[in-house]
Amino acid sequence: MTRRRALLLRNPKARRGQEEIGPVIRRLEDGGLDVRVETFEALPEIARDIVRLQEEADLIIVCGGDGSVSSAGMAVMESGLPMGIIPMGTANDLARTLELPDDLVAAAAVIVKGETRRVDLGTVNGHAFFNVASIGLSTRLAEGLDPVLKKRFGRLGYSLAALKVLAKARRFHATITEKGQAVEVDTYQISVGNGRHYGGGNVVQEDAEIDDGHLDLYSLEMTNLWKMALMLRSFRSGTHGAWREVRTARCVEFDIATRKPMPVNADGEIVTSTPAHFKVHPKAISVFAPSI
Repeated sequence: MTRRRALLLRNPKARRGQEEIGPVIRRLEDGGLDVRVETFEALPEIARDIVRLQEEADLIIVCGGDGSVSSAGMAVMESGLPMGIIPMGTANDLARTLELPDDLVAAAAVIVKGETRRVDLGTVNGHAFFNVASIGLSTRLAEGLDPVLKKRFGRLGYSLAALKVLAKARRFHATITEKGQAVEVDTYQISVGNGRHYGGGNVVQEDAEIDDGHLDLYSLEMTNLWKMALMLRSFRSGTHGAWREVRTARCVEFDIATRKPMPVNADGEIVTSTPAHFKVHPKAISVFAPSI
């Protein structure tokens, strides 16, 4: 059996980043991989490591959360190498979309098995996202979320921070352009989804898939934000577009402008600001995942 070379990028700051990595490496090595481990302290280092070491690897493995995986996205796409995921984050929405196991050794076994799936990659102003990119509420949540709270309490930490954000939330004015047609909106949040799951298990759109070749947008245009409490079940199932206060659209590119620059949150990380250009790159990356 020809052994393959794996570049394993590990984020020790991920929620499970301090867990013992030895069993994962042993499972990979027993499955025919020679593993080179690179630890990074900041997300921009991931892309630099991939560019620097891609000629010495046959596949890339990211050990971290959704932000870590998305930070690797552009470099992985340009390298042409397949990517494996060891889900060590808080929400792990991409792993949920791909039906990867939470158990780290079991996730390593998926990589060893070698089955791959081509998935789409979303970009906003050139920054990658696999799940969703947003302007508004979720961005304020990402800005205000205490890393210690996030690591200690996981999804509960998100919920506690969300209550604070909702109490202070205000609508903003935006222009959404799709296929050359512009619409003016007053909204609490605009989200553009590439995958299926986001926000710890919410669904972008009930029929959304990570390999469907398009982006799904929704805009929260209610006048009373607390009505969201009635909508929670529909967000979990992806049927929120049935509410008249929720605008939805589907396309391969969107442009969003705001009166003042506003930050954009991509898979849990603030990466850019408006004006924002969103684009889908169909089946851009090969990922190790169970057969569907």
